[in-house]
Amino acid sequence: MTAWLSVPPSAADAPVRLLCFAHAGGGAGFFQPWRPVLAPEVAVCPVVLPGRETRVREEPYRRVEDLLGPLVDGLGGHLDRPYAILGHSMGAVLAYEVARRLTGAGAAPLCLFVSGRRAPRTPTRRPALHRLPEDEFLRAVGLLNGTPPEVLAQGDVIKLFLPSLRADFELNEVYAPLPGPPLDCPVSALTGDADPEVNLDEIAAWRETTRGAFTLRVFRGDHFYLKGAPPEVLAAIRADLRRLGAATAQTCADSGALPPVQTNREIARLEGTVR
Repeated sequence: MTAWLSVPPSAADAPVRLLCFAHAGGGAGFFQPWRPVLAPEVAVCPVVLPGRETRVREEPYRRVEDLLGPLVDGLGGHLDRPYAILGHSMGAVLAYEVARRLTGAGAAPLCLFVSGRRAPRTPTRRPALHRLPEDEFLRAVGLLNGTPPEVLAQGDVIKLFLPSLRADFELNEVYAPLPGPPLDCPVSALTGDADPEVNLDEIAAWRETTRGAFTLRVFRGDHFYLKGAPPEVLAAIRADLRRLGAATAQTCADSGALPPVQTNREIARLEGTVR
């Protein structure tokens, strides 16, 4: 593992890398179940932010604008082949801003997947949580169903976990889009049909973030509909990456350039993944 990215051993052989940003308080472990499902075509590479997991003793960031520079620098060595970016909840805004920064640097992703969060310019419907007293804050976090109740009940664990959790909520709740043009890459928005944090209008507003194609998919579940390795969610992601990877290879062939990754796979849209 590098400082910023958890890279599986199979990443050297995978045609596509998927850089994943977790929710507030989440880390690389959230995406571990995805790896065997998407391999060998896709190397799932979760981002590890300061304040959690192997970086638990580092100070967490509270502002996207402070985090973005070091984060993009840390990812730079892993963009030597086609890649996509996925972010869930708080991770969606980090994924979005990273995609914009890398696009501006001439290293645009194949696709941006955003999940479980309203679009950047859509106002929030709930009051901020990061300043609540500890008991109220943890109760509100527990209602999202992303942290096991037994973890929230462990005082020693919470004391270690709480500073980065509050910092993540603050980063997400005070975030405003940074200056810059819209994306050119496709954007795929994903959500659960019973997510209390985002409604269809708010997730559909992500179409305003790109001049490229936009897709909206709704799955059964709450804010953490993508926990574990839900087959329909991973099938949709795989289908998009196959299609976009093939299109990139074809563009290189048409221009006479060598494609970054050779592929001879048949690209097929999977039925039943969009409801």
